[in-house]
Amino acid sequence: MPLFKFEKNPTIPAHLAIADSDWLNPQWQMQNALKSLSDYQTYFNLQPDEASVFHESSELFNIRCTPYYATLAKDRPHHPIRKILMPNQKELVSENQEMLDPLGEKKNQKSKRLIHRYSDRALLLITDFCSVYCRYCTRKHFTGQDQVLARKEELDDALSYIRAHPGIKEVILSGGDPLTLSDSVLDRVLFEIRKIEHVEIIRIGSRMPVVCPQRITEDLCKILKKYKPVYFMNHFNHPKEITELAAEKLEMVVDHGVPSFNQMVLLNGVNNHEAIVQALSRRLLYLRVKPYYMFQCDPSQGTDYLRTSIENSLKIQKNLWGHLSGLAMPTLAVDIPDGGGKTYYAPSFETHRTENTIHYKGWDGIEGKYISPPESDIINPIDAEDYFAEWKTIQSSKN
Repeated sequence: MPLFKFEKNPTIPAHLAIADSDWLNPQWQMQNALKSLSDYQTYFNLQPDEASVFHESSELFNIRCTPYYATLAKDRPHHPIRKILMPNQKELVSENQEMLDPLGEKKNQKSKRLIHRYSDRALLLITDFCSVYCRYCTRKHFTGQDQVLARKEELDDALSYIRAHPGIKEVILSGGDPLTLSDSVLDRVLFEIRKIEHVEIIRIGSRMPVVCPQRITEDLCKILKKYKPVYFMNHFNHPKEITELAAEKLEMVVDHGVPSFNQMVLLNGVNNHEAIVQALSRRLLYLRVKPYYMFQCDPSQGTDYLRTSIENSLKIQKNLWGHLSGLAMPTLAVDIPDGGGKTYYAPSFETHRTENTIHYKGWDGIEGKYISPPESDIINPIDAEDYFAEWKTIQSSKN
């Protein structure tokens, strides 16, 4: 018996004539995505403000949702998943901060499909297509154009850049969602990357286990295993997204020896509470998926209504400290707008310092001190020089 009762798999709406074989087919899910007012009315009893926004959809970020993910919202107006997938009039209003490219990716774009922001890793935008366009998407400057796979010359340019920079040790496949591509295409791309000798790690970021878990198959997992080490980065935001089917597919990935992590985004009125974060983290960890990041929502265009405050996020983290295993604790991170990179938050329990003594008061009020050796006693490891050339190669990779 599983420890957790995961969400029941969504059932096919009774009024729709959909065969079970179609429902379980990922191609059917993507081909029958909800994109228009009439599509959404088939699955939801839309509120007046929800229906009206479709008439202004040309001004909004692309609208798309798989039937599977739509049924998770259970047609409840305030359901957390409904807030993630449903376009909203508030997307047309900016009151605090709004940026088309909040991560400043265009500043670090080395070719049409390659971003090199951090010295040891590069981001390969293999597709701009997603099966679901989350309303808080941070890459609205790129995704949703429906160009699907990068053109051959674009991919060749990106691979040439990676080959020419031996300090790049990790390549991250993103987009869009890489798993919207076929197995054969993904196989070919992974093959080309793995031929580059200095690339040690391949990372794949996907929301498919959440929005279309049918896409995770034995064949796909064998491809990921073939090009090891490949790390799989999931994007679950809420425990209600972990259905029995999603849980089965997450375990399928790790059973093939593919390490799996999760990156969540803190969203106002969706998951910005410590009870929800701990529930999500514990369920993921039970499935051998490491909770990796909980991100502050980026100030992408139209996301003001979905962004929670830094203070709220810090409170969530502080309330989890000491009550959630380090294995289950995601790192609270903020991407500094306009390309400043990630900055991390951790509760500070230091109260004061006296010379080399640092005084602390822990999460449960217990006080203690740590006497730090004087700086004059600190020496470099004798074999540091053995690794210095490799370190310099990484540091100089962006020059």
